[in-house]
Amino acid sequence: MRHNVGGRKLGRSSAHRKALYRNLVTDLLNHEKITTTEAKAKEIRGMAERMITLGKEGKLHSRRRALAFILDEKVADKVFTTLAPRYAERPGGYTRLTKIGPRLGDGAPMVQLELVE
Repeated sequence: MRHNVGGRKLGRSSAHRKALYRNLVTDLLNHEKITTTEAKAKEIRGMAERMITLGKEGKLHSRRRALAFILDEKVADKVFTTLAPRYAERPGGYTRLTKIGPRLGDGAPMVQLELVE
């Protein structure tokens, strides 16, 4: 039974899935907008918001925790210097999912995941 087991497997091994999440979160924080499948976007939304919350804390330990997940040091620096002050007064909900229809190849539901202003 799968009681209280959260998350999606996405047809990948655990290491492949973790690498996918890290890449998607890094790209979202870098470009502030990505287009991906709905399932992937729903999975990484909380991770990206957690990185911004770490940036809002602004402590050395928070920076090290963010760097352990974010692949690019410049993106982590952007989180702490640009994104954290932007969301200083906001108590959460830094991302927005917008459905954009099915993908032409296989009909997978696509969404645009972006950081709100």
